[in-house]
Amino acid sequence: MSDITSSGYVRQDLLAERPAPVKTTGFVGLVRTRLLNSPTNILITIVSALLLWFTIVPAVKFLFVDAVWTGTDRAACLTENTGFVVGACWPYIQAKLPQLIYGFYPEAERWRVNLVLILAVLLLLPLLIPRLPAKAINASLFFFAFPVVAFFLLLGGGITGFGLSWTAGLLQLFDDSIIGAGQVLLSLSKTSAIAPLLWVLGHLIVLVGTAIYWLIFPLTWLRDQLESTGQSVWTDFAITTVVVSLIAFVVSGGVRTGWRPLGSTIMTFIAIAIVIKLMGLDHGGLPIVQTRLWGGLLVTLVVSVAGIVTSLPIGIALALGRRSTIPLIRIFSIAFIEFWRGVPLITVLFFATYMLPLFLPGNFTVDGLVRALIGIALFTGAYQAENVRGGLAAIPRGQSEASAALGLSWWKTTSLIVLPQALRHVIPNLVNSFISLFKDTSLVSIVALFDLLGSLRASFADPKWSAPSTLFTGFAFAGIIYFLFCFGMSRYSLFVEKRLNAHRRN
Repeated sequence: MSDITSSGYVRQDLLAERPAPVKTTGFVGLVRTRLLNSPTNILITIVSALLLWFTIVPAVKFLFVDAVWTGTDRAACLTENTGFVVGACWPYIQAKLPQLIYGFYPEAERWRVNLVLILAVLLLLPLLIPRLPAKAINASLFFFAFPVVAFFLLLGGGITGFGLSWTAGLLQLFDDSIIGAGQVLLSLSKTSAIAPLLWVLGHLIVLVGTAIYWLIFPLTWLRDQLESTGQSVWTDFAITTVVVSLIAFVVSGGVRTGWRPLGSTIMTFIAIAIVIKLMGLDHGGLPIVQTRLWGGLLVTLVVSVAGIVTSLPIGIALALGRRSTIPLIRIFSIAFIEFWRGVPLITVLFFATYMLPLFLPGNFTVDGLVRALIGIALFTGAYQAENVRGGLAAIPRGQSEASAALGLSWWKTTSLIVLPQALRHVIPNLVNSFISLFKDTSLVSIVALFDLLGSLRASFADPKWSAPSTLFTGFAFAGIIYFLFCFGMSRYSLFVEKRLNAHRRN
Protein backbone atom coordinates (compact mmCIF):
# COMPACT_ATOMS: atom_id res chain seq x y z
CA MET A 1 0.00 0.00 0.00
CA SER A 2 2.88 2.38 0.85
CA ASP A 3 4.45 1.63 -2.55
CA ILE A 4 1.27 2.66 -4.35
CA THR A 5 1.06 5.88 -2.37
CA SER A 6 4.69 6.79 -2.94
CA SER A 7 4.53 5.99 -6.64
CA GLY A 8 1.96 8.77 -7.28
CA TYR A 9 -1.23 6.78 -7.91
CA VAL A 10 -2.96 8.36 -4.89
CA ARG A 11 -3.39 12.19 -4.75
CA GLN A 12 -2.04 13.71 -1.58
CA ASP A 13 -3.78 17.18 -1.84
CA LEU A 14 -7.45 18.12 -2.39
CA LEU A 15 -8.84 19.27 -5.73
CA ALA A 16 -9.84 22.90 -6.14
CA GLU A 17 -13.53 23.64 -5.59
CA ARG A 18 -15.68 23.78 -8.73
CA PRO A 19 -17.91 26.80 -9.34
CA ALA A 20 -21.56 26.45 -8.30
CA PRO A 21 -23.93 25.40 -11.11
CA VAL A 22 -25.82 28.17 -12.85
CA LYS A 23 -29.28 28.49 -11.34
CA THR A 24 -31.98 27.93 -13.94
CA THR A 25 -35.09 27.92 -11.75
CA GLY A 26 -36.94 30.59 -9.83
CA PHE A 27 -36.87 34.33 -10.48
CA VAL A 28 -33.07 34.46 -10.78
CA GLY A 29 -33.10 31.62 -13.25
CA LEU A 30 -35.85 33.31 -15.27
CA VAL A 31 -33.84 36.52 -15.48
CA ARG A 32 -30.64 34.70 -16.41
CA THR A 33 -32.10 32.27 -18.99
CA ARG A 34 -34.97 34.30 -20.49
CA LEU A 35 -34.28 38.01 -20.04
CA LEU A 36 -30.50 38.47 -20.03
CA ASN A 37 -29.21 35.46 -21.97
CA SER A 38 -28.30 37.35 -25.16
CA PRO A 39 -27.63 40.94 -26.30
CA THR A 40 -30.98 41.06 -28.12
CA ASN A 41 -32.92 39.89 -25.08
CA ILE A 42 -31.03 42.34 -22.87
CA LEU A 43 -32.03 45.21 -25.17
CA ILE A 44 -35.65 44.06 -25.31
CA THR A 45 -35.72 43.68 -21.51
CA ILE A 46 -34.40 47.21 -20.98
CA VAL A 47 -36.87 48.73 -23.46
CA SER A 48 -39.77 46.80 -21.88
CA ALA A 49 -38.76 47.89 -18.39
CA LEU A 50 -38.61 51.54 -19.50
CA LEU A 51 -41.99 51.20 -21.20
CA LEU A 52 -43.53 49.77 -18.02
CA TRP A 53 -41.88 52.47 -15.95
CA PHE A 54 -43.28 55.30 -18.05
CA THR A 55 -46.80 53.79 -18.24
CA ILE A 56 -47.49 51.79 -15.07
CA VAL A 57 -45.92 54.23 -12.62
CA PRO A 58 -47.85 57.32 -13.85
CA ALA A 59 -51.07 55.30 -13.96
CA VAL A 60 -50.62 54.08 -10.38
CA LYS A 61 -49.69 57.58 -9.29
CA PHE A 62 -52.80 59.05 -10.94
CA LEU A 63 -55.22 56.36 -9.76
CA PHE A 64 -53.99 55.90 -6.19
CA VAL A 65 -51.14 58.13 -4.98
CA ASP A 66 -52.41 61.55 -6.11
CA ALA A 67 -56.09 60.54 -6.18
CA VAL A 68 -58.85 62.31 -4.31
CA TRP A 69 -61.00 59.95 -2.24
CA THR A 70 -63.52 62.21 -0.51
CA GLY A 71 -65.61 65.14 -1.69
CA THR A 72 -69.07 66.29 -2.65
CA ASP A 73 -68.48 68.15 -5.92
CA ARG A 74 -65.87 69.08 -8.53
CA ALA A 75 -64.07 71.44 -6.15
CA ALA A 76 -62.59 68.51 -4.26
CA CYS A 77 -60.84 67.30 -7.41
CA LEU A 78 -59.08 70.61 -8.20
CA THR A 79 -56.15 72.34 -6.55
CA GLU A 80 -56.91 75.53 -4.76
CA ASN A 81 -54.43 77.72 -6.65
CA THR A 82 -54.00 76.43 -10.19
CA GLY A 83 -57.25 74.54 -10.76
CA PHE A 84 -55.42 71.72 -12.56
CA VAL A 85 -55.87 67.99 -12.12
CA VAL A 86 -54.74 66.54 -8.81
CA GLY A 87 -55.37 62.88 -9.58
CA ALA A 88 -58.24 60.48 -10.05
CA CYS A 89 -61.53 61.91 -8.84
CA TRP A 90 -62.99 58.91 -7.02
CA PRO A 91 -65.79 60.92 -5.32
CA TYR A 92 -67.24 61.34 -8.81
CA ILE A 93 -67.34 57.54 -9.22
CA GLN A 94 -68.96 57.19 -5.80
CA ALA A 95 -71.62 59.72 -6.71
CA LYS A 96 -72.33 58.23 -10.14
CA LEU A 97 -71.94 54.55 -9.25
CA PRO A 98 -75.72 53.83 -9.13
CA GLN A 99 -76.10 55.36 -12.59
CA LEU A 100 -73.13 53.37 -13.91
CA ILE A 101 -74.62 50.11 -12.61
CA TYR A 102 -78.39 50.57 -13.06
CA GLY A 103 -78.69 53.39 -15.57
CA PHE A 104 -82.05 55.13 -15.03
CA TYR A 105 -83.68 52.09 -13.45
CA PRO A 106 -86.08 53.33 -10.72
CA GLU A 107 -84.35 53.42 -7.38
CA ALA A 108 -87.26 51.77 -5.57
CA GLU A 109 -87.07 48.78 -7.94
CA ARG A 110 -83.31 48.24 -7.99
CA TRP A 111 -83.63 45.35 -5.58
CA ARG A 112 -84.89 43.37 -8.57
CA VAL A 113 -81.61 43.93 -10.42
CA ASN A 114 -79.64 42.94 -7.32
CA LEU A 115 -81.73 39.79 -6.94
CA VAL A 116 -81.12 38.83 -10.58
CA LEU A 117 -77.35 39.28 -10.15
CA ILE A 118 -77.35 37.21 -6.96
CA LEU A 119 -79.34 34.40 -8.60
CA ALA A 120 -77.00 34.46 -11.60
CA VAL A 121 -73.95 34.08 -9.38
CA LEU A 122 -75.53 31.34 -7.24
CA LEU A 123 -76.49 29.31 -10.32
CA LEU A 124 -73.35 29.97 -12.36
CA LEU A 125 -70.71 29.19 -9.76
CA PRO A 126 -71.77 25.52 -9.29
CA LEU A 127 -71.53 25.09 -13.06
CA LEU A 128 -68.00 26.49 -13.12
CA ILE A 129 -66.72 24.28 -10.28
CA PRO A 130 -66.20 20.76 -11.71
CA ARG A 131 -66.38 18.82 -8.43
CA LEU A 132 -69.83 20.01 -7.39
CA PRO A 133 -72.65 17.51 -8.10
CA ALA A 134 -76.08 17.87 -9.79
CA LYS A 135 -74.75 19.56 -12.91
CA ALA A 136 -77.79 18.55 -15.03
CA ILE A 137 -80.35 20.10 -12.67
CA ASN A 138 -78.19 23.16 -12.15
CA ALA A 139 -77.74 23.64 -15.91
CA SER A 140 -81.48 23.31 -16.48
CA LEU A 141 -82.17 25.94 -13.84
CA PHE A 142 -79.54 28.33 -15.20
CA PHE A 143 -80.25 28.02 -18.94
CA PHE A 144 -84.04 27.62 -18.86
CA ALA A 145 -85.58 28.70 -15.55
CA PHE A 146 -83.28 31.61 -14.78
CA PRO A 147 -83.90 33.54 -18.08
CA VAL A 148 -87.65 33.42 -17.42
CA VAL A 149 -87.19 34.60 -13.84
CA ALA A 150 -84.74 37.33 -14.85
CA PHE A 151 -87.05 38.54 -17.61
CA PHE A 152 -90.02 39.07 -15.31
CA LEU A 153 -87.88 40.43 -12.48
CA LEU A 154 -86.17 43.03 -14.64
CA LEU A 155 -89.06 43.97 -16.93
CA GLY A 156 -91.99 43.26 -14.62
CA GLY A 157 -95.56 42.58 -15.65
CA GLY A 158 -97.49 39.33 -15.62
CA ILE A 159 -98.40 36.53 -18.00
CA THR A 160 -101.69 35.47 -19.53
CA GLY A 161 -100.37 32.28 -21.08
CA PHE A 162 -97.36 30.00 -21.25
CA GLY A 163 -95.50 27.88 -23.78
CA LEU A 164 -98.58 26.73 -25.66
CA SER A 165 -99.95 30.26 -26.03
CA TRP A 166 -96.55 31.68 -26.93
CA THR A 167 -95.96 29.02 -29.58
CA ALA A 168 -99.39 29.57 -31.06
CA GLY A 169 -98.80 33.32 -31.13
CA LEU A 170 -95.44 32.99 -32.88
CA LEU A 171 -96.82 30.58 -35.47
CA GLN A 172 -99.79 32.83 -36.09
CA LEU A 173 -97.44 35.81 -36.50
CA PHE A 174 -95.35 33.83 -38.97
CA ASP A 175 -98.47 32.86 -40.91
CA ASP A 176 -99.77 36.44 -40.96
CA SER A 177 -96.41 37.63 -42.30
CA ILE A 178 -96.51 35.09 -45.13
CA ILE A 179 -100.07 35.98 -46.10
CA GLY A 180 -99.24 39.68 -45.87
CA ALA A 181 -96.26 39.25 -48.21
CA GLY A 182 -98.50 37.42 -50.72
CA GLN A 183 -101.09 40.19 -50.59
CA VAL A 184 -98.37 42.80 -51.20
CA LEU A 185 -97.30 40.92 -54.33
CA LEU A 186 -100.91 40.73 -55.49
CA SER A 187 -101.33 44.48 -55.06
CA LEU A 188 -98.10 45.12 -56.98
CA SER A 189 -99.27 42.87 -59.82
CA LYS A 190 -101.98 45.40 -60.71
CA THR A 191 -99.46 48.04 -61.81
CA SER A 192 -96.22 46.15 -62.49
CA ALA A 193 -94.77 45.26 -65.87
CA ILE A 194 -94.34 41.67 -64.66
CA ALA A 195 -97.89 41.42 -63.42
CA PRO A 196 -98.47 37.75 -64.38
CA LEU A 197 -95.40 36.58 -62.49
CA LEU A 198 -96.25 38.62 -59.40
CA TRP A 199 -99.86 37.43 -59.58
CA VAL A 200 -98.78 33.79 -59.64
CA LEU A 201 -96.22 34.24 -56.85
CA GLY A 202 -98.72 36.20 -54.74
CA HIS A 203 -101.43 33.54 -55.03
CA LEU A 204 -98.86 30.80 -54.35
CA ILE A 205 -97.63 32.52 -51.17
CA VAL A 206 -101.20 33.17 -50.00
CA LEU A 207 -101.99 29.50 -50.64
CA VAL A 208 -98.98 28.44 -48.55
CA GLY A 209 -100.08 30.79 -45.76
CA THR A 210 -103.59 29.39 -45.86
CA ALA A 211 -102.25 25.84 -45.61
CA ILE A 212 -100.14 26.86 -42.61
CA TYR A 213 -103.19 28.48 -41.05
CA TRP A 214 -105.14 25.22 -41.17
CA LEU A 215 -102.12 23.29 -39.85
CA ILE A 216 -101.79 25.48 -36.78
CA PHE A 217 -105.55 25.96 -36.37
CA PRO A 218 -105.86 23.23 -33.66
CA LEU A 219 -103.11 24.92 -31.66
CA THR A 220 -104.61 28.40 -31.92
CA TRP A 221 -108.09 27.03 -31.18
CA LEU A 222 -106.79 25.34 -28.02
CA ARG A 223 -105.12 28.59 -26.98
CA ASP A 224 -108.36 30.52 -27.46
CA GLN A 225 -110.26 27.92 -25.43
CA LEU A 226 -107.75 28.15 -22.59
CA GLU A 227 -107.97 31.94 -22.51
CA SER A 228 -111.77 31.77 -22.38
CA THR A 229 -111.73 29.58 -19.25
CA GLY A 230 -110.01 32.18 -17.06
CA GLN A 231 -107.37 29.64 -15.91
CA SER A 232 -105.23 29.82 -19.00
CA VAL A 233 -101.90 30.32 -17.19
CA TRP A 234 -101.89 27.17 -15.06
CA THR A 235 -103.71 24.99 -17.58
CA ASP A 236 -101.31 26.13 -20.29
CA PHE A 237 -98.42 25.59 -17.88
CA ALA A 238 -99.50 22.00 -17.14
CA ILE A 239 -99.92 21.16 -20.84
CA THR A 240 -96.53 22.69 -21.70
CA THR A 241 -94.85 20.80 -18.87
CA VAL A 242 -96.23 17.46 -20.06
CA VAL A 243 -95.34 18.07 -23.71
CA VAL A 244 -91.79 19.32 -23.06
CA SER A 245 -91.12 16.53 -20.54
CA LEU A 246 -92.23 13.87 -23.03
CA ILE A 247 -90.06 15.40 -25.75
CA ALA A 248 -87.03 15.50 -23.42
CA PHE A 249 -87.70 11.91 -22.35
CA VAL A 250 -87.94 10.59 -25.93
CA VAL A 251 -85.03 12.61 -27.33
CA SER A 252 -82.69 11.60 -24.50
CA GLY A 253 -83.17 7.87 -25.07
CA GLY A 254 -86.50 6.82 -23.60
CA VAL A 255 -86.69 4.24 -20.84
CA ARG A 256 -83.00 3.32 -21.03
CA THR A 257 -81.33 6.69 -20.53
CA GLY A 258 -84.04 9.34 -20.40
CA TRP A 259 -85.01 9.35 -16.72
CA ARG A 260 -82.38 11.86 -15.62
CA PRO A 261 -83.20 14.46 -18.32
CA LEU A 262 -86.88 13.92 -17.54
CA GLY A 263 -86.23 14.65 -13.87
CA SER A 264 -84.22 17.76 -14.73
CA THR A 265 -86.99 19.02 -16.98
CA ILE A 266 -89.67 18.47 -14.34
CA MET A 267 -87.51 20.17 -11.68
CA THR A 268 -87.06 23.15 -13.99
CA PHE A 269 -90.81 23.53 -14.51
CA ILE A 270 -91.43 23.15 -10.78
CA ALA A 271 -88.99 25.98 -10.15
CA ILE A 272 -90.74 28.12 -12.79
CA ALA A 273 -94.12 27.39 -11.19
CA ILE A 274 -92.82 28.44 -7.77
CA VAL A 275 -91.50 31.67 -9.24
CA ILE A 276 -94.79 32.39 -11.01
CA LYS A 277 -96.67 31.92 -7.75
CA LEU A 278 -94.25 33.87 -5.57
CA MET A 279 -93.99 36.80 -7.99
CA GLY A 280 -97.72 36.80 -8.71
CA LEU A 281 -97.17 36.63 -12.45
CA ASP A 282 -100.61 35.12 -12.93
CA HIS A 283 -102.11 38.24 -11.29
CA GLY A 284 -100.20 41.09 -12.92
CA GLY A 285 -96.73 40.58 -11.46
CA LEU A 286 -94.31 43.38 -10.58
CA PRO A 287 -94.49 46.98 -11.87
CA ILE A 288 -93.25 47.27 -15.46
CA VAL A 289 -89.89 48.99 -16.00
CA GLN A 290 -89.38 49.80 -19.69
CA THR A 291 -86.04 48.79 -21.19
CA ARG A 292 -85.38 52.41 -22.20
CA LEU A 293 -84.76 53.02 -18.47
CA TRP A 294 -82.19 50.24 -18.24
CA GLY A 295 -78.56 51.18 -18.48
CA GLY A 296 -75.05 50.89 -17.17
CA LEU A 297 -73.50 47.60 -16.24
CA LEU A 298 -76.96 46.01 -16.26
CA VAL A 299 -77.34 46.45 -20.03
CA THR A 300 -73.73 45.38 -20.62
CA LEU A 301 -74.25 42.13 -18.73
CA VAL A 302 -77.68 41.45 -20.26
CA VAL A 303 -76.42 41.95 -23.82
CA SER A 304 -73.16 40.05 -23.34
CA VAL A 305 -74.58 37.09 -21.41
CA ALA A 306 -77.56 36.73 -23.75
CA GLY A 307 -75.24 36.94 -26.76
CA ILE A 308 -72.80 34.39 -25.35
CA VAL A 309 -75.48 31.90 -24.33
CA THR A 310 -77.45 32.11 -27.58
CA SER A 311 -74.60 32.46 -30.08
CA LEU A 312 -72.89 29.17 -29.23
CA PRO A 313 -75.92 26.92 -30.03
CA ILE A 314 -76.47 28.94 -33.21
CA GLY A 315 -72.82 28.50 -34.16
CA ILE A 316 -72.90 24.76 -33.49
CA ALA A 317 -76.04 24.33 -35.61
CA LEU A 318 -74.56 26.36 -38.47
CA ALA A 319 -71.24 24.52 -38.32
CA LEU A 320 -72.99 21.15 -38.49
CA GLY A 321 -75.23 22.47 -41.25
CA ARG A 322 -72.25 23.61 -43.28
CA ARG A 323 -70.85 20.07 -43.16
CA SER A 324 -74.22 18.50 -43.97
CA THR A 325 -74.67 16.27 -46.99
CA ILE A 326 -78.11 17.79 -47.67
CA PRO A 327 -77.54 20.55 -50.26
CA LEU A 328 -80.34 22.83 -49.05
CA ILE A 329 -79.11 22.84 -45.45
CA ARG A 330 -75.48 23.28 -46.52
CA ILE A 331 -76.25 26.17 -48.90
CA PHE A 332 -78.42 27.92 -46.30
CA SER A 333 -75.71 27.59 -43.62
CA ILE A 334 -72.97 28.88 -45.94
CA ALA A 335 -75.09 31.82 -47.10
CA PHE A 336 -76.06 32.69 -43.52
CA ILE A 337 -72.48 32.58 -42.25
CA GLU A 338 -70.98 34.55 -45.12
CA PHE A 339 -73.72 37.18 -45.00
CA TRP A 340 -73.43 37.92 -41.28
CA ARG A 341 -69.63 37.82 -41.37
CA GLY A 342 -69.60 40.21 -44.30
CA VAL A 343 -71.33 43.12 -42.54
CA PRO A 344 -70.08 45.12 -39.53
CA LEU A 345 -71.82 44.88 -36.19
CA ILE A 346 -72.86 48.53 -36.33
CA THR A 347 -74.80 47.84 -39.52
CA VAL A 348 -76.46 44.84 -37.88
CA LEU A 349 -77.51 46.93 -34.87
CA PHE A 350 -78.92 49.69 -37.08
CA PHE A 351 -80.80 47.17 -39.20
CA ALA A 352 -82.21 45.32 -36.18
CA THR A 353 -83.23 48.54 -34.43
CA TYR A 354 -84.61 50.72 -37.20
CA MET A 355 -85.36 48.50 -40.21
CA LEU A 356 -86.57 45.24 -38.65
CA PRO A 357 -89.89 46.81 -37.51
CA LEU A 358 -90.63 47.63 -41.16
CA PHE A 359 -90.75 43.91 -41.98
CA LEU A 360 -93.11 43.01 -39.14
CA PRO A 361 -96.90 43.17 -39.17
CA GLY A 362 -98.38 46.46 -38.07
CA ASN A 363 -99.92 45.02 -34.90
CA PHE A 364 -96.67 43.43 -33.71
CA THR A 365 -93.80 45.27 -32.05
CA VAL A 366 -90.48 44.09 -30.69
CA ASP A 367 -88.68 45.86 -27.86
CA GLY A 368 -85.55 47.78 -28.84
CA LEU A 369 -83.31 45.82 -26.50
CA VAL A 370 -84.70 42.52 -27.79
CA ARG A 371 -84.00 43.61 -31.39
CA ALA A 372 -80.41 44.40 -30.47
CA LEU A 373 -80.06 41.03 -28.72
CA ILE A 374 -81.35 39.19 -31.80
CA GLY A 375 -78.91 41.02 -34.07
CA ILE A 376 -75.94 40.39 -31.78
CA ALA A 377 -76.83 36.71 -31.34
CA LEU A 378 -77.06 36.10 -35.09
CA PHE A 379 -73.91 38.11 -35.80
CA THR A 380 -71.82 36.34 -33.17
CA GLY A 381 -73.32 32.95 -34.06
CA ALA A 382 -71.88 33.24 -37.57
CA TYR A 383 -68.38 33.73 -36.15
CA GLN A 384 -68.84 30.92 -33.65
CA ALA A 385 -69.87 28.64 -36.51
CA GLU A 386 -66.44 29.00 -38.10
CA ASN A 387 -64.73 28.38 -34.77
CA VAL A 388 -66.71 25.19 -34.25
CA ARG A 389 -66.16 24.13 -37.86
CA GLY A 390 -62.42 24.37 -37.29
CA GLY A 391 -62.75 22.04 -34.32
CA LEU A 392 -64.87 19.60 -36.33
CA ALA A 393 -62.27 19.57 -39.10
CA ALA A 394 -59.61 18.59 -36.56
CA ILE A 395 -61.41 15.36 -35.61
CA PRO A 396 -60.16 12.35 -37.61
CA ARG A 397 -62.71 10.59 -39.78
CA GLY A 398 -61.92 7.38 -37.96
CA GLN A 399 -63.84 8.63 -34.93
CA SER A 400 -67.09 8.74 -36.89
CA GLU A 401 -66.34 5.48 -38.67
CA ALA A 402 -65.62 3.70 -35.38
CA SER A 403 -68.84 4.96 -33.83
CA ALA A 404 -70.79 3.87 -36.92
CA ALA A 405 -69.21 0.44 -36.63
CA LEU A 406 -70.48 0.27 -33.04
CA GLY A 407 -74.00 1.01 -34.27
CA LEU A 408 -74.33 4.57 -32.96
CA SER A 409 -76.66 6.93 -34.79
CA TRP A 410 -75.52 10.22 -36.32
CA TRP A 411 -77.02 12.19 -33.43
CA LYS A 412 -75.24 10.13 -30.78
CA THR A 413 -71.99 10.15 -32.73
CA THR A 414 -72.10 13.91 -33.05
CA SER A 415 -73.26 14.75 -29.53
CA LEU A 416 -71.24 12.15 -27.59
CA ILE A 417 -68.04 11.70 -29.62
CA VAL A 418 -67.34 14.28 -32.31
CA LEU A 419 -68.70 17.52 -30.87
CA PRO A 420 -67.14 17.26 -27.37
CA GLN A 421 -63.70 16.70 -28.89
CA ALA A 422 -64.22 19.52 -31.39
CA LEU A 423 -65.25 21.99 -28.70
CA ARG A 424 -62.25 21.03 -26.59
CA HIS A 425 -59.94 21.90 -29.49
CA VAL A 426 -61.44 25.37 -29.99
CA ILE A 427 -61.83 26.55 -26.39
CA PRO A 428 -59.36 29.46 -26.94
CA ASN A 429 -61.22 30.58 -30.08
CA LEU A 430 -64.62 30.38 -28.38
CA VAL A 431 -63.50 32.33 -25.33
CA ASN A 432 -61.78 34.86 -27.58
CA SER A 433 -65.13 35.45 -29.30
CA PHE A 434 -66.85 35.75 -25.92
CA ILE A 435 -64.35 38.38 -24.78
CA SER A 436 -64.71 40.26 -28.06
CA LEU A 437 -68.50 40.19 -27.70
CA PHE A 438 -68.31 41.49 -24.14
CA LYS A 439 -66.28 44.49 -25.30
CA ASP A 440 -68.40 45.04 -28.43
CA THR A 441 -71.47 45.58 -26.27
CA SER A 442 -70.35 49.20 -26.06
CA LEU A 443 -71.59 49.61 -29.66
CA VAL A 444 -75.22 49.36 -28.54
CA SER A 445 -74.97 52.98 -27.37
CA ILE A 446 -75.33 54.09 -31.01
CA VAL A 447 -78.88 52.69 -31.06
CA ALA A 448 -79.99 54.54 -27.91
CA LEU A 449 -79.13 51.78 -25.43
CA PHE A 450 -77.13 53.09 -22.50
CA ASP A 451 -74.61 50.43 -21.59
CA LEU A 452 -71.73 51.03 -19.18
CA LEU A 453 -69.89 53.41 -21.49
CA GLY A 454 -73.14 55.09 -22.56
CA SER A 455 -74.10 55.77 -18.94
CA LEU A 456 -70.56 56.98 -18.30
CA ARG A 457 -70.72 59.49 -21.14
CA ALA A 458 -74.15 60.62 -19.96
CA SER A 459 -72.74 61.30 -16.49
CA PHE A 460 -70.14 63.68 -17.93
CA ALA A 461 -72.92 66.18 -18.65
CA ASP A 462 -73.46 66.85 -14.95
CA PRO A 463 -71.94 70.32 -14.30
CA LYS A 464 -71.55 69.49 -10.62
CA TRP A 465 -68.72 67.10 -11.50
CA SER A 466 -67.28 68.93 -14.50
CA ALA A 467 -63.56 68.67 -13.83
CA PRO A 468 -60.52 67.80 -15.99
CA SER A 469 -59.93 64.59 -14.06
CA THR A 470 -63.53 63.39 -14.33
CA LEU A 471 -63.13 62.16 -17.89
CA PHE A 472 -59.95 60.21 -17.19
CA THR A 473 -61.30 58.75 -13.95
CA GLY A 474 -64.52 57.58 -15.56
CA PHE A 475 -62.84 55.83 -18.48
CA ALA A 476 -60.23 54.32 -16.15
CA PHE A 477 -63.00 52.91 -13.96
CA ALA A 478 -64.82 51.47 -16.99
CA GLY A 479 -61.56 50.01 -18.29
CA ILE A 480 -60.93 48.29 -14.96
CA ILE A 481 -64.41 46.71 -15.05
CA TYR A 482 -63.96 45.48 -18.61
CA PHE A 483 -60.51 44.13 -17.79
CA LEU A 484 -61.73 42.23 -14.73
CA PHE A 485 -64.50 40.47 -16.66
CA CYS A 486 -62.33 39.70 -19.70
CA PHE A 487 -59.35 38.57 -17.62
CA GLY A 488 -61.62 36.33 -15.55
CA MET A 489 -62.97 34.66 -18.70
CA SER A 490 -59.48 34.13 -20.09
CA ARG A 491 -58.14 32.61 -16.87
CA TYR A 492 -61.10 30.27 -16.53
CA SER A 493 -60.64 29.14 -20.14
CA LEU A 494 -57.03 28.22 -19.30
CA PHE A 495 -58.29 26.23 -16.31
CA VAL A 496 -60.78 24.37 -18.52
CA GLU A 497 -58.09 23.66 -21.12
CA LYS A 498 -55.73 22.19 -18.53
CA ARG A 499 -58.49 20.09 -17.00
CA LEU A 500 -59.71 18.70 -20.32
CA ASN A 501 -56.19 18.01 -21.58
CA ALA A 502 -54.93 16.42 -18.37
CA HIS A 503 -54.71 12.97 -20.03
CA ARG A 504 -52.25 14.37 -22.61
CA ARG A 505 -49.64 15.55 -20.13
CA ASN A 506 -46.27 13.87 -20.39
